[in-house]
Amino acid sequence: MWNKVQETVNYIKAKTGFTPQYGVILGSGLGGFADDITIEHSLPYSELPNFPVSTVEGHAGKLIFGKIGDKNVVAMQGRFHYYEGYSMQEVTFPVRVMKYLGVEKLIVSNASGGVNSFYHVGDIVILYDHINLMPEHPLRGHNDERFGPRFLNMSEPYSHALIAKAKEIAVEQGIDVKDGIYLALQGPTFETLSEYRMVKILGADCVGMSTVPEVIVARHMDMECFGVSVITDMGDSDGVGSVSHDEVLQAAALAEPKVRTLIKELIATGE
Repeated sequence: MWNKVQETVNYIKAKTGFTPQYGVILGSGLGGFADDITIEHSLPYSELPNFPVSTVEGHAGKLIFGKIGDKNVVAMQGRFHYYEGYSMQEVTFPVRVMKYLGVEKLIVSNASGGVNSFYHVGDIVILYDHINLMPEHPLRGHNDERFGPRFLNMSEPYSHALIAKAKEIAVEQGIDVKDGIYLALQGPTFETLSEYRMVKILGADCVGMSTVPEVIVARHMDMECFGVSVITDMGDSDGVGSVSHDEVLQAAALAEPKVRTLIKELIATGE
């Protein structure tokens, strides 16, 4: 893994000469954030050694390099999912590459199903914790100490400082945000009504099929993380019957301008 990461990093550095400070992973329907970046380089995943290729509609499959304000940013326009058949090491490989390109702060977005009765479709949820119920763990197997410790402390998966800053920005920009706990399941099926009830009983506010592996690996390498979910369906008897991937994309697209503003300002005003 170490050698593959370094090979990919060296290829990207040779192509771009770019050192990003922030990494952004764009979820379903949120790929338009690339329009907020003053783009300097764009590399298709298919060109990158050792990189998987995204297979999901709504995920473009490019690494975007550029600036937001005076900050250097690399954005994944399309992420990888365990349900696509990739190993957890493949799903999280880009996060390791980001780290060795120079990224210290990782921002992750996703579309998720809401189980908190105070949520509505289109709500923006700032994540402060998560529950990992995926059947595989990205740190299982041999641990290379060059990446991080064998036993990782996960008491602060999402940076308290970044959360506080994002909430300040939300108030300044007039953006209504909720906060919550995200639960990760394998997918690719949407949850049954009983599974949504289980998610709620376990203490989560929303559920999805991504984000947690990337955050675990980012924290393994001591990167600060910020996570945001867009509620694209509600896990109740009314919402479960109609949910489809097209509807998820539509709901995410409606919330996208506000999410983009939040992320853009978080980066532009950050350290």
